[in-house]
Amino acid sequence: MGAAALLATLLVVLPGCATSNAIGLARQACVHVNRSLVLYEHSRTEDGAHATADANAAMNQLREGLPDAATAAGEDGQFQGLMTTLAESARIPESNLVNALQDQCQSVGS
Repeated sequence: MGAAALLATLLVVLPGCATSNAIGLARQACVHVNRSLVLYEHSRTEDGAHATADANAAMNQLREGLPDAATAAGEDGQFQGLMTTLAESARIPESNLVNALQDQCQSVGS
């Protein structure tokens, strides 16, 4: 196989690998999102220390999902929204992000 043919093959195959890897990373980020949403819902039905603990655990899950979402977004721009929403969780209450997170993770297929 000549160098030009090898280069052409790599240009076709590698983007597919990156996209496949990006999807896997986005799905992994959404595992954290889904855990967070469950904890967030629990925090809304509890009182006092239990509610605070679940709300904190929910935020921690979002933060744990951010590195995977950021890497996925770097490999495939379609995951920029997921990364941005997770990053915004540091300054915006989760209650304002729930719908976006659900929609973004539903589109990933997790």
